[in-house]
Amino acid sequence: MSPPSSVRLAADIGGTFTDIVLETPQGRRTRKVLTTPAAPEDGVMTGIGLVLADAGLDFSDVAVFVHGTTLATNAIIERRGARTMLVGTEGFRDILEIGTESRFDQYDIMIRKPVPLVARPHRFAVPERMDALGRVQRPLDEAAVRALVPHLRAAGAEAIA
Repeated sequence: MSPPSSVRLAADIGGTFTDIVLETPQGRRTRKVLTTPAAPEDGVMTGIGLVLADAGLDFSDVAVFVHGTTLATNAIIERRGARTMLVGTEGFRDILEIGTESRFDQYDIMIRKPVPLVARPHRFAVPERMDALGRVQRPLDEAAVRALVPHLRAAGAEAIA
């Protein structure tokens, strides 16, 4: 068995497969198992169990565990996941539509912008302001945030950004 400080384990959850890599002084072992969309952790635990068993190791022998995933990226690209509400600075509710004005053809007045990830009815604003360096110019109005909670619930918020 390798000393614990020399054993590294990594898991990468993809949309179809979960990859597990175990590195020890004796070499590298890998496993690929199916990702379980409803419970992605199941694929990770299955793969870890298999690769550790192959090496005759226990999880307690692992010094470093690294995790990566494309699940969040895929959810954004596919526009699925939790119903998300956005709470931002008063006066900037429409910043998702305004964007940076960076576009492929700056003179195209008929340009089709992508649909924002959070629809306008699900965007809320509260009084506060920070400058470009992150210094507070106007403190967050916490009473306004508390007053917003019933509206977020009524809108069916499952996640708040």
